[in-house]
Amino acid sequence: MNLLYSDVEEQLRASVRDLLAARAPLSGAVARAESDRPYEPALWTALARELGVAGLAVPESAGGHGGSWREVAVVAEELGRAVAATPFLGSTVLATAAATAVPSARELVGALAAGTSTAVLVVPLSTPPGSAFPGQVSFDGTHATGQVRSAADAAAADLLLVPAAGPAGPVLLSVEAGAARCEPVTSLDLTRPLSNVHLDAAAGSVVAEGDGAVRALEAALLAGAVVLASEQVGLAEHGLDSTVAYLKERYQFGRQIGSFQALKHRCADLWANLAQARAVARYAAACLADGTADGAADAPVAAALAQAYCSPLAVTAAEECIQLHGGIGFTWEHPAHLYLKRAKADSIAFGGAARHHARLGELVGLPA
Repeated sequence: MNLLYSDVEEQLRASVRDLLAARAPLSGAVARAESDRPYEPALWTALARELGVAGLAVPESAGGHGGSWREVAVVAEELGRAVAATPFLGSTVLATAAATAVPSARELVGALAAGTSTAVLVVPLSTPPGSAFPGQVSFDGTHATGQVRSAADAAAADLLLVPAAGPAGPVLLSVEAGAARCEPVTSLDLTRPLSNVHLDAAAGSVVAEGDGAVRALEAALLAGAVVLASEQVGLAEHGLDSTVAYLKERYQFGRQIGSFQALKHRCADLWANLAQARAVARYAAACLADGTADGAADAPVAAALAQAYCSPLAVTAAEECIQLHGGIGFTWEHPAHLYLKRAKADSIAFGGAARHHARLGELVGLPA
């Protein structure tokens, strides 16, 4: 399995990075995070439709661009690197992964791939792969009732994909966003809004039921954990790059502070850990993309490994970035705090590192 970036992936990375620099520069990140608009619709439209990131993992026969989760992971790296506020994780990853696991949902998959519709999977962001099917929402055959706490990206959605307990077992429902009430949650991460979703006899239609609904949910959670690892790599990479740049330009006692050996060692340690994190994140994305070979069977193990390693690394990199920037790094005006908050929020998404360590032990047969 080749984990190096292909030419196509590097071209995709450059396109996403250029677009983010033009439409969502880091200099305005704090102001955007403090605004009343959780997302910039024009930015998402440009990413989803102009660059086509919304349909990267969708086959051409279903209206997508015929890429794979490897390309999706590359985009996630750049979005993490720019701490961009978009519904990419909720729609392009979670909702698209759930919909593509349902053969009869081709129309929905096509709309998501084209970027003409934005959907989210309505589960708490902390839900890890391998979880039991949630039962917070009940479905009587036509209407759904219940509440789901801390769902990501629901504020930007046109459509909600809701796991629910139906009359004959698990179902995955499609609910128009206007039929539900999304209550904003005060979140540590200002760049990825969370919402409590309230369904009060909301009209819903069945997308999948029984084992099909369970498989769709698990596919979505697995994809979410894998792609999030790449976002965490991007966060960590920004932390290291911006810190090294600062250490080269800041002088103390007539010397670049980057010339002090203690600071060099801290950056070198971070670089080595980042290289390892990139390897495990790339391996997880490659396993997820390899849907017909041995890689598919390894995907749950690779996802657990990637989350167990990348999650704490992103937090460490953000903390080091603030510490090594000195006083300026602690101010509200500097965007470093946005990275730390995103990294801390990501660290509990899809289960957190401790949960993934335990999951990894279970999957490979190691006793607790």
